[in-house]
Amino acid sequence: MAPSPLRILPRIHPGNAHFWQGGAAGELRFLRCAACRTWLHPPAPRCPQCLGRELAPEAVSGRGRVVSFTINHKAWVPGEDQPYAIVLVELAEQPGLRLMSNLVGCPPEAARIGLEVRVRFEDCGEAFVPLFEPVDDP
Repeated sequence: MAPSPLRILPRIHPGNAHFWQGGAAGELRFLRCAACRTWLHPPAPRCPQCLGRELAPEAVSGRGRVVSFTINHKAWVPGEDQPYAIVLVELAEQPGLRLMSNLVGCPPEAARIGLEVRVRFEDCGEAFVPLFEPVDDP
């Protein structure tokens, strides 16, 4: 089994704990506006649609599709495996709800626009990093 890549982890605080710790329960969580039901990412104090302040974390399905990607060939950290795919995933719940992450569970060259993916988490201790894998074998 390959060693986990070096991850620079975030400082977890009440404003982002729902996102970084939701993976402990197997959930990808974003803030959602109670008034207009808009999903927000990254977290913000007000809804960008209705300017409401009543926001609460809710879990999304964790499913989406790749809308953009790049293949990294540069070793930024000694011992880091490359190449690897960096993907921009649009979540199924809402157009424009996007998350940048890594594509795992397949070779980097399997990355393509429109690839259906689902979230999985890498347990990094206090933080659970959301990664994406293909829904079907590529």
